[in-house]
Amino acid sequence: MTRPHRGPWRCYARWLHTGWPAGTVEKLPEVGPDGSTAVRGLFIAGDLTGIPLLKFAADSGARVVREIASSLPAKRRGEEPVHDLVIVGAGVSGLAAALEAKELGIDFVIVEAASPLTTIHNFPRRKPIYTYPSDMIPAGRLELTANVKEPLVEELERQREQAGIVPRIGRVDRIVRSADRLDVILEDGTSLPARRVIVAVGRSGNFKRLDVPGEDLDKVSNRLHDPADFAGQDVLVIGGGDAALECAAAIASAGGRVTLSYRGERFSRPKPENVAAVTGHPAITIALSSRVEEIRPAEVVLTGSGGERRTIPNQAVFTMLGREAPLDLLRRSGVRIRGDRTAMTWAGLAAVLAVCVFIYNWKASGTLNELFRARRWFPYAVPEGLARAGSAFARPSHLLGTLSLSLGSPGFYYSLAYCLCVAFFGARRIRRSDTPYVRAQTLTLIAVQVVPLFLLPYVLLPWMGHNGWFDQGAWRWLADQLFPATAADPQGREYWRAFGIILAWPLFIWNVFTAKPLALWLVISILQTFVLIPAIVLRWGKGAYCGWICSCGALAETLGDAHRRKMPHGPFWNRLNMIGQGLLAVALALALLRAIAWVRPGSFAGPLFDAGLSRYYWLVDVGFAGILGVGLYFHFSGRVWCRFGCPLAALMHVYARFSSFRIFADKKRCISCNVCTSVCHQGIDIMSFANKGLPMEDPQCVRCSACVASCPTGVLSFGRAGRDGTLIALDALRASPVQARELTQ
Repeated sequence: MTRPHRGPWRCYARWLHTGWPAGTVEKLPEVGPDGSTAVRGLFIAGDLTGIPLLKFAADSGARVVREIASSLPAKRRGEEPVHDLVIVGAGVSGLAAALEAKELGIDFVIVEAASPLTTIHNFPRRKPIYTYPSDMIPAGRLELTANVKEPLVEELERQREQAGIVPRIGRVDRIVRSADRLDVILEDGTSLPARRVIVAVGRSGNFKRLDVPGEDLDKVSNRLHDPADFAGQDVLVIGGGDAALECAAAIASAGGRVTLSYRGERFSRPKPENVAAVTGHPAITIALSSRVEEIRPAEVVLTGSGGERRTIPNQAVFTMLGREAPLDLLRRSGVRIRGDRTAMTWAGLAAVLAVCVFIYNWKASGTLNELFRARRWFPYAVPEGLARAGSAFARPSHLLGTLSLSLGSPGFYYSLAYCLCVAFFGARRIRRSDTPYVRAQTLTLIAVQVVPLFLLPYVLLPWMGHNGWFDQGAWRWLADQLFPATAADPQGREYWRAFGIILAWPLFIWNVFTAKPLALWLVISILQTFVLIPAIVLRWGKGAYCGWICSCGALAETLGDAHRRKMPHGPFWNRLNMIGQGLLAVALALALLRAIAWVRPGSFAGPLFDAGLSRYYWLVDVGFAGILGVGLYFHFSGRVWCRFGCPLAALMHVYARFSSFRIFADKKRCISCNVCTSVCHQGIDIMSFANKGLPMEDPQCVRCSACVASCPTGVLSFGRAGRDGTLIALDALRASPVQARELTQ
């Protein structure tokens, strides 16, 4: 099949961004570290927490029960009969929770819709069971030692029977909070009152569908029980994950003829050993970039990426597309689901954006600022009482007098609020994820934000100026070059230009886009943008600036830390990454016009530049970086501006394509849980690299360390690689709590 022609822009976009994997993130409930949810007393354990592994399921079930036991109040005399605990689901997590509750003497009942351990019973015969990490010992009493389906089922059933745990059969419809208890309502109308509830139903909800004609024929299945049943038959397996590839390999090895259909151009999610098992098998035909159009009694119609149709003989179809998590029960019970958008969600977003419009219009000296000045709603000058007092504090040369003059700038209040947010939420981030890396990174971001981006322009430099530091000699020349004198500023000079010491062009444009060239700032900006930053990025990656220095990154990593799972993922959103390249092109065009206007005053370039700069300021600086960049924090993560819009980040993406920075993965420890991808607020599909053991080299990475710190098995590490991909060195500053614990053991 001929690959469609790609123009220069598409080739560039593919080289820069869109050629990388772009997996999506499954919707799951919002769960705290202790399993708690937004519904008081309702906890979640097992696969629904996001980690699909038997040992972690057992561990979470036992730990949630211990958390409940530590906070469960004593029953009051005369209180109506209420269970201490209702456990919904009798899988591995539910069974571990029941064993722990029995051990701790908690009055509990366990409810199961079908039969105990249904998911494991439905595994294919003789399926290998990966009970890794092999060195992990789950909390609780449940033992998991067998590594094949049948012995594992026997082991678990024996423990259940010995403990005398018999589930109550019934399907839960919803869980209702009433006064100081929860009512577990079954579909038959029965109510089970409880003081605490654990939902441990796993992710085995409804199977995903193809929605094509013939999907309901008897030959279509979504589970493989015995591969030998399909010896000598033509079988179609649909899907591109590990389950699909394992199914195809098992049937082919048992004597079946398999066509493996996957809509993607390549297998990006499965483990390399599964890809190798199907790629070289003589009985497996792989149909990439294909979709099922129709399923017929004796054949199947497939469509390729170019629209061509072909019909193949077929006796059986397996749709190995996975399952949708059983979220309806949780939604009916009031549990928040990540990624759900309700009327209240959109109303909250609109309210936050309205507040941001108000703040940034005021900060940008728009109509609101003029209104504030007219109404004297802010102290835009030295307070009159202080001035009349005639004290030393009222003189600009005094530190408090200098500070009082800064009150005339909206930027002072904004920067002060910015610093307070970074410091307060930075402290919360450290408490939430206290690794050596997070601690050092967060404290650095706070220091950079407070000292050079607040104290220097609003306090220290003005105080120095009012005390005569810049009145004569070399200091005056330096001040005239960096902070020109102006009557428009209460401090007498444009000290706000000091932001350019940290914020490089084209993120901070005002030291370059001046009416008359400021030679020293031009030199500084050129060195920053085209010498220093490339050198940093080539060695440590784009995140050395975005994640450790930049003020946008400071707010994103502190205030935005708790919202990083809200960033959308997938191919469409990866294509939107290229918006920043467009804004970079606009900034470069404006720079060219500015240079022409300097060289040829009175030419066409001056008016064109002025019109373009005004629109750039309001649409990009105020609108995108300010209103949208901050307004979307609580609904789409704190890195919306950094990922999609920042022109400096767009330039660093080009530098990063040549960087030695990588995120390395220990493939044998990867459990393909997708947690690393789900916490990436740059939208990177990290798991597609990790489960193959490949170094992650997507230039979007900002070194926030969320993927490394959140990985439950300690798979990931920051480091550097040579041009051939070989490891040069791993970072000494540890970002993984799992690895840190291993080093101390």
